[in-house]
Amino acid sequence: MEELDVNVSSSEGFGIAEKIVLLTFISAVILMAILGNLLVMVAVCRDRQLRKIKTNYFIVSLAFADLLVSVLVMPFGAIELVQDNWIYGEMFCLVRTSLDVLLTTASILHLCCISLDRYYAICCQPLVYRNKMTPLRIAVMLGGCWVIPTFISFLPIMQGWNSIGIIDLIQQRQFNKASNSTYCIFMVNKPYAITCSVVAFYIPFFLMVLAYYRIYVTAREHARQIRVLQRAGAPTDGRQHHPDQHSTHRMKTETKAAKTLCIIMGCFCLCWAPFFITNIVDPFINYTVPGKLWTAFLWLGYINSGLNPFLYAFLNKSFRRAFLIILCCGDERYRRPSILGQTVPCSTTTINGSTHVLRWYMR
Repeated sequence: MEELDVNVSSSEGFGIAEKIVLLTFISAVILMAILGNLLVMVAVCRDRQLRKIKTNYFIVSLAFADLLVSVLVMPFGAIELVQDNWIYGEMFCLVRTSLDVLLTTASILHLCCISLDRYYAICCQPLVYRNKMTPLRIAVMLGGCWVIPTFISFLPIMQGWNSIGIIDLIQQRQFNKASNSTYCIFMVNKPYAITCSVVAFYIPFFLMVLAYYRIYVTAREHARQIRVLQRAGAPTDGRQHHPDQHSTHRMKTETKAAKTLCIIMGCFCLCWAPFFITNIVDPFINYTVPGKLWTAFLWLGYINSGLNPFLYAFLNKSFRRAFLIILCCGDERYRRPSILGQTVPCSTTTINGSTHVLRWYMR
């Protein structure tokens, strides 16, 4: 996301030992983000079952955005952080900063779209979900995830709208005469800080909270229905009561999905809330937030770009199987069995669309 004076000056510079630790940690974050997001994209492209699920179109696009963050944004920030100097010129500083805002905002908007997709899938009737999440609407939502961020990234940054009224302060912090260092400083005035934070974080956060709250309420109701069905008991001839088995399986799947969503939402808040709270507060306290604190909050947000693939890997059986097949070079032990049992066809094809699209979360 936007770097609001996150670059530390030489007076706040890191020692040799700190730089080694920082470089090791940052390299691990970048490598984790690159490999994890590549793995998600390859898994969906190679696995036919994953390609059938509408939500995974958002997952692939999200992985692509996070991959670009780890390739185009993180390395240059890491180099400047360790070297305590920006060596790529003023124009590339603007381009890199614009890419930072664009790609991290796109990543957040993708998470918002995924939460809305899950809301329609779990809380609405199957026909409503199919009518809402049409291929055209999915394409429009995906397009919005990439187009909307341009209006708070390249457009205002290249025009200098973010620096109106604080140009002198930016120039003071851009150069350090004592160490002869130059920094890629990105500071924002109050209007830009509020507008950018609201569009990039607070509106998506509000929609995600609403969607996940409704999912949680629905999951609780389904859990209650599961207990009722279990107390009622089931005859020994399961095939005569196949619909009840299907209903129980569907509700268990949705309950697990809601728990998974809570974990994803918790990680999202942990990673980005500190940055965006500081983002709005700093202009109103005369830009006195320490540089090291900015750096910590910014990289905490970057970690979110590498965290999502691992959430899918550990919490989603379908993705986990696809990852194992890729990493183990197509080992037959991890492929789907040819006979899946009575309840699996129900959960993948014949039950309502809600359960079908929930399969990517947890099985």
